Amino acid sequence: MTGTWSLIRLILRRDRVILPLWVLLIALLPIVQTSGIAGLYPDEAGLRQFAASMKATPAFTALYGPLNDWHAAAMGIWRAGFVPVVLGLVTVLTVIRHTRVEEETGRRELLGSTVLGRHAPLTAALAVTSAGALLTGLILMASFSGHPARGALAAGLGYAAVGIAFAAVGAVAAQLTESAGGARAIGVTVVGVTYVLRMAGDSTDATWLAWLSPIGWAQRMRPFAGEEWWPLALFAGLVALLWAAAYTLAARRDVAAGLLPPRLGPAEASAGFASPLALAWRLHRGPLLAWAISFAFFGAIVGGAADAVGDAMAGNKQVMEILARLGGSTSIGDTFIGALMSILGIAATGYAIQAALKPRTEETLMRAEPVLAVSVSRVGWLSAHLVFALLGPAVILLALGLAVGFSYGASSGDLGGQLPRVIGAALAQLPAVWTLAGLAVALLGLLPRLVAVAWVALGLFLLSGQVGALLNLPEAVLDLSPYTHLPHLPGGDVSAGPLAALTAISAVLVAAGLFGIRRRDIG
Repeated sequence: MTGTWSLIRLILRRDRVILPLWVLLIALLPIVQTSGIAGLYPDEAGLRQFAASMKATPAFTALYGPLNDWHAAAMGIWRAGFVPVVLGLVTVLTVIRHTRVEEETGRRELLGSTVLGRHAPLTAALAVTSAGALLTGLILMASFSGHPARGALAAGLGYAAVGIAFAAVGAVAAQLTESAGGARAIGVTVVGVTYVLRMAGDSTDATWLAWLSPIGWAQRMRPFAGEEWWPLALFAGLVALLWAAAYTLAARRDVAAGLLPPRLGPAEASAGFASPLALAWRLHRGPLLAWAISFAFFGAIVGGAADAVGDAMAGNKQVMEILARLGGSTSIGDTFIGALMSILGIAATGYAIQAALKPRTEETLMRAEPVLAVSVSRVGWLSAHLVFALLGPAVILLALGLAVGFSYGASSGDLGGQLPRVIGAALAQLPAVWTLAGLAVALLGLLPRLVAVAWVALGLFLLSGQVGALLNLPEAVLDLSPYTHLPHLPGGDVSAGPLAALTAISAVLVAAGLFGIRRRDIG
């Protein structure tokens, strides 16, 4: 463990911006949701009616988990039910960034030439990430100071436990593959599978499935709803098991190697592999396929419940007003789908930014220079990746629209009428997605060291979209988000002006990135 404290200081220095940002955003979102719900329903009768409507709707139970109580704090924690998934993703990726990425780039071998223990990098990454998860729980607890202390403690411990558990998942994933991309794929898949298990267990009769998910364990602690403490023992056992596995696997492999053998390619490339676009396709096809399948699967589940949402909420005017703010339609089913498209449109932006920044990864791994050393221009090389950064989200949202449209149309008995409307609602998210992708490209070309700003912007826009309407934030603040200017479809009015403006902004940002990549150094 020699050198662990030095590596901890190095990680804290490198993450001095992003670490406090994700800790604060994740920790404060539940209390913001609680305050918004309490402001909309100041009396007990309204809270009870709202809670009853939510509990009677399988779609919301699948999305956020079981609602155990009608008090504002319990409903705020419930409404933030997707936040632990975000926390899990962040901690998985953070550990992989400071372990497997360091090995893939060669920095781990450089550090290893000094006085450094074999397990120091893994220990430092786990220590910083777990401390961030604990700090998230502490801030969450402090934010609920005006509510019952036991509930705040249960909520904080649940969030901290989820973060620490998925940090351990990232530690194991980092030992399995040679590439950081493969480790990320394993870690993100585990997070996604646990969320799907939680969804299936809470929305079907197979409740035992939720007990296979750490996200479900945190919800079973029942914050502000008759707290249960024994799920912490499940977290402790899982974390101990994963830590032991990570250190054991790390001791049995070479630096920069993985436990899973890499798949060897053909000795000679095919004739169709001799272009930047073909190389980009090879690099992007796996993530694109995974995102498209995930969106289609999720859309099929939620779209089939949209018609039931309308039946469950038809008599609740207050709930209809909330959904109308999010979706903008007089039809509850359309409003629910509109709100779903808004959220998943932001999620699809995650793929767009990831694809747009793939060239930066190729640079840092020194794989771009051999490509550019032949008759390939910088603009042509970057443009090949932009095909997937701009058209990839269209494929993902089309898959979402088809899945939701088929399931919603079949359940409502109007497949021919609903399918094109829902597809249009999904594709209407593209101008905002392209705006963030354009920002990532502009940063890549002009200020490559600041490419993380694109992720920060996405997080801020996600936060404003989730709580802005509930908290009645100033219109000037809400208008900063490109998602604010999208039409509320299906069922809402469409104006070409905002869509054209967002598309033009995207084009300008992409052009700035292409201009910058021609003039700056590569590497």
